[in-house]
This record gives sequence, C-alpha cells and structure tokens, in this order.
Amino acid sequence: MTRIIGIDPGSRRTGYGIIDMVGSKINYVTSGIIRLPEKSLPQRLHIIFDGVSQIIGQYKPKHMGIEEVFLAHNPSSALKLGQARGAAIVAAGNAGLDVGEYSARSVKLAVVGTGSADKSQVKMMIVQLLRLSEAPTEDAADALAVAICHGHSLGTQSALAQSGVKGYARGRLK
Repeated sequence: MTRIIGIDPGSRRTGYGIIDMVGSKINYVTSGIIRLPEKSLPQRLHIIFDGVSQIIGQYKPKHMGIEEVFLAHNPSSALKLGQARGAAIVAAGNAGLDVGEYSARSVKLAVVGTGSADKSQVKMMIVQLLRLSEAPTEDAADALAVAICHGHSLGTQSALAQSGVKGYARGRLK
C-alpha cells in the first residue's frame, strides 16, 4: 500500500486529499481544505506550512503530489500561488516525502481522460473513482485528483523500472 497526499495550493484556500493505492486500486482516506484567514501573506504561508505538516504527521503519507503554477493573468496572483506551493513543498520535504509536480492539464488527463476537462467533470470523476457518497469541495476534489495523478505516475515508474527502462521522469525519458 502506498499512501499519497495531493495538494491544490492557494493563498486563500489550500485543498488536500489523501488516498491509499494498492496496485491499481485507489482507496479514499480523507480530504479537506486549509482555510486561510485575512492576514498578511507571510502569516498565511506559515498556516499552510503548519497545516500541511500537521496533516502529514497525522496520516503519514509517503508521497506528495502538488499542482504546478499555471500561467495566470495576474503576475501577483501567480507569485502568491508559487509561494503557497513552496510552503507545502517545504512541509513535505521536512517530513521526508517524495514530491511530484503536475500541470493542471496532466491531472485532468489522468483523472478524466482529457486535459481540457472542467472542474465539474473532475469532481464527478473523483466521486466515481473513490466511490464517495457525496462530492468533496472543489479544492479538496482537485487535491484528490492530484493524488490520483501522482499514484498513476508512481505505477508507471514502477512498471518501467521493472522492465529495465531507466531515466523515466513524469512521462519523459531523460
């Protein structure tokens, strides 16, 4: 069994989702949102770091998947998003987790089958794949999607390693 935490970073809300993978079978563990108060950016980054650290300490995942920064229309928003990602990545690094970074398109492709899926399609597939009785919040669903994408990536890396292929990294041969 491999326990994976997925993170959908944000400077206002950071979603998290935890799954267990046994082979190709995916089991839901938990999900939620770290809600950030109206405070200064450094204070919010500290809350993200502490929140992710606490979740990692409680659920003991071995891997983390996190969404990459997308090209935003507002450079200031993109910078804040990058800093939120950094706070979560440092929390994972402190806990010794392997971290995989994925574009939003890669996550959608892994979960829905098309990189151009909208958020409602991602949410619907999360409910189906994890056999949930109700849909998680949007940020939590996105984080679960990142965790599933990372789990698929780990499975591919393992299969290629067993076949003798070396230097594979997230769909690219080095």
